[in-house]
Amino acid sequence: MEKYGVEQLPELFEGAAAIFAEKKDELCAMDANMGDGDLGLTMNKGFAALPDFIRQNTEAGDAGKTLMKAAMKMAALVPSTMGTLMSSGIMEGGKALKGCGEFGASELAAFLQAFANGIQKRGKCQPGDCTILDAMAPAAEKAAAAAGRGESLAGVIAEALEGAREGVEATKDMIPKYGKAAVFSAKASGTADQGAMAAMYLLEGLKNSICS
Repeated sequence: MEKYGVEQLPELFEGAAAIFAEKKDELCAMDANMGDGDLGLTMNKGFAALPDFIRQNTEAGDAGKTLMKAAMKMAALVPSTMGTLMSSGIMEGGKALKGCGEFGASELAAFLQAFANGIQKRGKCQPGDCTILDAMAPAAEKAAAAAGRGESLAGVIAEALEGAREGVEATKDMIPKYGKAAVFSAKASGTADQGAMAAMYLLEGLKNSICS
């Protein structure tokens, strides 16, 4: 599919819901080493509900307002650190698309850039701090470049996912600065950041929907 209408947006996020259900235990195991051990549960709960939140809050002809309203519902459902960051990213992405009636390649690139900006603003983090931003920032950069070249929606999400994968790999050489991961930073060497992994899985889920 080259473009999603507002009424089709739930289908786009069904892929994310599916992958977080699949990766729930893996993310919990990762988080148990460096955090609270509930990351997989939070991501599964939040993204499982997101498609229905989108359906329940659809604003005809406005993908941005629809995503903003759905993200607010998601934030209330999963008020943990990562739930808040993901919800903030979706909310900022929605703001960037306010008034857009369709979600295509250029809209995806704008959404991801705003998503990364939203995470940075909410989390007060910078690239290199070993956080979710270290996957989302390169994903957004690659998505923007692909959209600028006139790539299709599938091409843009593929580039974004590649950027996220590179970002996840880079976190293995970073020192965590925030949360419980910072407390256990001595054992972080060689380990990917779990928030960055969650971002990568989000993009993989979106790709699965777009390319199915």
